[in-house]
Amino acid sequence: MPPGRSVTSRARRAQIVEAAIAVIAEVGYAKASFSRIADHAGLSSTRLISYHFRSRSELMEAVLTDVIERIGREVGEGVGLEETAAGRLSAYILSVVGFIDHQRASMVALAEVMLGAGFEEGIEADLSATEGVEAILLHGQRSGEFGRFDTRVMATTVQRSLDGLPFLLRSEPDLDCARYAAELVTLFELATAAPTQANP
Repeated sequence: MPPGRSVTSRARRAQIVEAAIAVIAEVGYAKASFSRIADHAGLSSTRLISYHFRSRSELMEAVLTDVIERIGREVGEGVGLEETAAGRLSAYILSVVGFIDHQRASMVALAEVMLGAGFEEGIEADLSATEGVEAILLHGQRSGEFGRFDTRVMATTVQRSLDGLPFLLRSEPDLDCARYAAELVTLFELATAAPTQANP
């Protein structure tokens, strides 16, 4: 990349990735051609895409990276404000559902690319998300906030309840996501709570 064009190049790459997300969300992974993406971005030629991305696979990887990094930033901000494990788990659920609700095209594109291409990057990011939830659960057990349960099973259950939301929104676009999040928070508060100590 020429030194004098770094800022321009980053801006163009971001423009292309944004257009790719929109096109994938609209027509699906399989039909998201360079031609469609160039048209959506208002580019005169697909060569402008090829200049920044050597292949379709490289562009799809950039789509995954973009969406996952944005989720990570938003969720990290919410979780970072909480001091307790219970607060962190609730913040995680609320932040992820909020992102899914307000970034629906991005989430559809993420799901389409992961299902259509199965990149290792996407799989690793998904596992790291589960590991992040498991770390919260382990902290809660060690601090006595949470009861005894298999943290891997619980973390996977939490994550899958969130991963399924974009697909649910396809069939129910008017779904009340705030209520959905609140129900999940209550569900996992009950599922993770430490047992009440009975008086002898």
